[in-house]
Amino acid sequence: MTQKELYKHTIDYFRQAMPDAKTELHYGSTFQLLVAVVLSAQCTDRRVNMVTPRLFQSLPTPESMATASFGEVLALISSVSYPNSKARHLIAMSQMLVSDFDGRVPSTMEELTRLPGVGRKTANVVQSVAFGKAAMAVDTHVFRVSHRIGLVPQSCTTPLATERHLTRHLPGHLLPLAHHWLILHGRYVCRAINPKCEKCGLSAWCRHKEPPRRHRTSRTDK
Repeated sequence: MTQKELYKHTIDYFRQAMPDAKTELHYGSTFQLLVAVVLSAQCTDRRVNMVTPRLFQSLPTPESMATASFGEVLALISSVSYPNSKARHLIAMSQMLVSDFDGRVPSTMEELTRLPGVGRKTANVVQSVAFGKAAMAVDTHVFRVSHRIGLVPQSCTTPLATERHLTRHLPGHLLPLAHHWLILHGRYVCRAINPKCEKCGLSAWCRHKEPPRRHRTSRTDK
């Protein structure tokens, strides 16, 4: 099967299996999406969704979070991974949004990655989900699935190399949807341990039992 055929078969499968794929994070504004994505670094969406209702009830906007104390934010997010660093990042991020962006979440990679705690992966998620841009965030699920089914070659040993390969070969208008296809498939079917191959419609052309080793990233995906 050629690469072009592989991409076509994969897109056709996901279009049928997950036509309305979307993020599982709960949020009410672009700012709240950004906060949820920052909290989700090395943490499950389920856990984040347990934390954000109280957080957003108390601190729903950049202005309110920018003036919150470290202890207040920490108490509200204490059950997520790395709560101390994330609390500091959320406050500093909110302060920069207020001081540099009039309280609005920017839409460009350059501006988003200026924000404390926001790395390339987080910026890509916000660009894709909030602004509908042709961006591909590569987390562990996207990395694993894209390698296992052969969408990217083994030579793509980093998230950035994987992102660039996928964005070159997937139609731009499908990138926001494809991001969720790969994440959800990796989360529920193509799991890291004991993948459910018998439930996978892509197993006929799955090329790899295990993905290449991923380079470690920092706690905030920078």
